[in-house]
Amino acid sequence: MGITQLRRALDDVFDQAVLYHAFTSYMRDYEVIVYATAAPSTGIQPMNLRYLFKFCVEAETRTALSSETWRESLDERLTDPEIGPDLDGYVWAVRWQPLYPGAEVITDSPRAQNWAERVGIDFHEVRIEMNGHNLTLIFSELEVTELSIGYAPYVVTEDN
Repeated sequence: MGITQLRRALDDVFDQAVLYHAFTSYMRDYEVIVYATAAPSTGIQPMNLRYLFKFCVEAETRTALSSETWRESLDERLTDPEIGPDLDGYVWAVRWQPLYPGAEVITDSPRAQNWAERVGIDFHEVRIEMNGHNLTLIFSELEVTELSIGYAPYVVTEDN
C-alpha cells in the first residue's frame, strides 16, 4: 500500500470510535477495531472495521492522559458501566475512545527505513492519537476489512 492510500485509509476513520487495539492472537500483526458511523442523512449504515497492520515489528502504546487525570481516575468504579459515568475522572467503562486528533503517517521515518533495510521489505510508521491512548506502529502492510457483528478478536477455548 502506498503512502497516499495509507493516508486515505486512515483519514476515512478520523474521529470515529476505536473499540479495541492489540496484537492479534498469533502475535505478528496489530489490529485496531473501529466503529465507523456517518450522518444519518447519508443513509450509510454504521460498521465495524478491522485495521490490520501486518508485519508489525514495533507497537508502542502510551497513555494520552495527564498524570492529574490518572490520579483522578484510579477508582475501580470507573470501570463499571453502571456506576462510572456518575463519577469524576476518566470513565474507563465507556469501552471506546475517539480516534481524535487522529492518525498520521510519518514520512521518511528513520525507524521504518531501518526495518526495511534489515528485513528487505517496505515498512511504514503511523502514529494514532486517541483520547485515552497514543499508538506508534511500525508495519509493512495495512489491510482494512468490514467485520461481522459479534467479532471477538481472541476467544479462549480448551483448544488454544
